[in-house]
Amino acid sequence: MSDMQNDGTEQTNFGRSEQKRHTVLQSAEELFLAHGFNGTSMDEVAVQAGVSKQTVYNQFANKASLFVEVVQSMTAQAAKRVQTEMREPKNLAQVATELSGHAERLLTIVMTPKLLRLRRLVIAEADRFPELGRALYDGGPGRAIAGLAVSLQRWADRDLLSIGDAKVAATQFNWLVMGEPINQAMFRADYVMSKTERVRHIEHAVRVFIAAYRI
Repeated sequence: MSDMQNDGTEQTNFGRSEQKRHTVLQSAEELFLAHGFNGTSMDEVAVQAGVSKQTVYNQFANKASLFVEVVQSMTAQAAKRVQTEMREPKNLAQVATELSGHAERLLTIVMTPKLLRLRRLVIAEADRFPELGRALYDGGPGRAIAGLAVSLQRWADRDLLSIGDAKVAATQFNWLVMGEPINQAMFRADYVMSKTERVRHIEHAVRVFIAAYRI
């Protein structure tokens, strides 16, 4: 067999392996969110994914490592949707508009039932698997805060805002937006934030932030 044929076979095998990995992750996500960590077995993941148990173990050493990857995958997908590049504002009013858009994306994504279930699940297992908490934070809030900090620093460099530490400012804005809705949603399964409440909440958060950091 030629080198080109070998390369083609290897690429095909790699593609199949990646597809199986994706299928296993999707199946595990559904089962973990529905039944929790303890209520899900590797056997069930294999059945749901339509693969052998050995295939699952070829991809993931154990249930804990599979769980961590599910958390990382879900938070990465959510963070990517939040990290839409913001336009460069020319004045303070446009800064407020960009912050409002960022806040709307944050709340829309993080308040989805699936991500709320994931957050509760990770908190329930964080004592046994500290890496879960790190994975959720680094891939979710941590990534969103870091991305916002980059924009805030650019705006501060252009004298649109007076910011000494962009990461601190980004963290404060994140929790002005997220604090109350997340607290309500985490402890009240029936909590629903209306569109009117969301608009008012974002307006107040942006107003407080601008008042703190305006030139």
